[in-house]
Amino acid sequence: MNKKLVLNTLSKIGMIEAALMLLPIFISIYYHDYITMKVFLFTALLTVLINAPLLLLVKPVKGKSMTARDGIAVAALGWIFLSVFGSIPYYVSGQIPHYMDALFESISGFTTTGASILGDVEALTEGMMFWRCLTHWVGGMGVLVLFVALIPSDKKSSSLQLMRAECPGPTVEKLVPKGRSSAMILYFIYGGLTIIMVIFLLIGGMPLYDSVCHAMGTAGTGGFNVKNAGLGFYNSAYIEGVVTVFMILFGVNFNIYYFILMRKFVGIYKNTELKVYLGTIFASIAVIVANTLQYGVFHSFGKAVRYASFQVGSIMTSTGYATADFDQWPELSKTILICLMFVGACAGSTGGGFKVSRVIILFKTAKRNLRKAMHPKSVNVVKSDDRAIDIETVHGVSCYLIIYIMIFFISLLIVSFNNFDFGTNFTSVTACLNNIGPGISRVGPMQNYYALSDLTKSVLSLDMLLGRLECLPLLMLFAPSMWFKKLY
Repeated sequence: MNKKLVLNTLSKIGMIEAALMLLPIFISIYYHDYITMKVFLFTALLTVLINAPLLLLVKPVKGKSMTARDGIAVAALGWIFLSVFGSIPYYVSGQIPHYMDALFESISGFTTTGASILGDVEALTEGMMFWRCLTHWVGGMGVLVLFVALIPSDKKSSSLQLMRAECPGPTVEKLVPKGRSSAMILYFIYGGLTIIMVIFLLIGGMPLYDSVCHAMGTAGTGGFNVKNAGLGFYNSAYIEGVVTVFMILFGVNFNIYYFILMRKFVGIYKNTELKVYLGTIFASIAVIVANTLQYGVFHSFGKAVRYASFQVGSIMTSTGYATADFDQWPELSKTILICLMFVGACAGSTGGGFKVSRVIILFKTAKRNLRKAMHPKSVNVVKSDDRAIDIETVHGVSCYLIIYIMIFFISLLIVSFNNFDFGTNFTSVTACLNNIGPGISRVGPMQNYYALSDLTKSVLSLDMLLGRLECLPLLMLFAPSMWFKKLY
């Protein structure tokens, strides 16, 4: 591994984070909150003082481009360092006095999980709440994608290695030949959709500050609120409708939006993942509407559709907003929501979960194997969108599933030491590993993660990072060959 290149890249990421802290400083000044301003100023200066020497003194060897191993190291270490520095304002300000809680909140923000230890969100200052939501927006599209978009690279391969190490999905491809151009296009689409959402929320009467914070939380499919009552505080069907639509939009593979810009509508029409994603959402809404009406949870069809649509969109895309206590819904409805936590959004989106594309590949692989068992001499190829999926991708999905299941059950065993009920233990791991946020029971939509032990919060924090980076980059840090030998 090119350690100098890794350290130099990590220092640049640290400097970007320091620059991002200027935004909550300006917000704090606007609200005449000079204490929070000083906290962020201190944290930004500390971040610069730690990273500047590395940037100036550790120079990568010229002529050497970034390898896959280097990209993996930057992705894993970058997200850890980013979360650690991001937790400092919470802790230093005293607004989250326990450091494990501050780190949990920071990791939850950057990984766009939305799991929180805060019972009174409104006790935070405006600058701190803005930083909390900003971490969602930065983490949604990806810190390394932002890095690639902002920092020019003299090697074309470097940008692709970083994007592959961080971006979710079974495969990662550039939109255009240059990796930096791809990253800039992604952030152009991402930023454009965020601004459009802010405008729609303003039309609905939501204040500008609240609109920006909720748009950042929705864009990153994170779910942090600025009100204790969440979006229910506004009691507006229009606002909930806007958030529902944009949650679903941000759960779509961003390649689709690029196709729209390029007017390549045939690619959209043939996209199997998009069809399955939208089909799953509409089918889930229909079943939950029928189920909640059957048991009298809602007394009108309109309300059932309103709350079911919002909650399905929120869980499927891993945003985690809640306008109703779905923990009180019938068992069938809760089971559907828990299943959607595992499925997740599309690959190449800001959503979490296992990803729709992987589910499709697994089903197609199972179908191929059944055909092969019945007709041993037949030639069966796994296809998607009329294209054959290469065998490495199929094996990669199967490998990811095995690792995913192992991590899930190991985490569940450790979390069970809390001696809470099974619903709490199971859904807390599910919600954190899939970057959802709320679960059921003690971590339900009207509860938080404060009561969990430090050991449990540590495990869940690791799960959030594993889920966001899709396991492999973090696990590779523990491989001796990562540090001492070449990868073959």
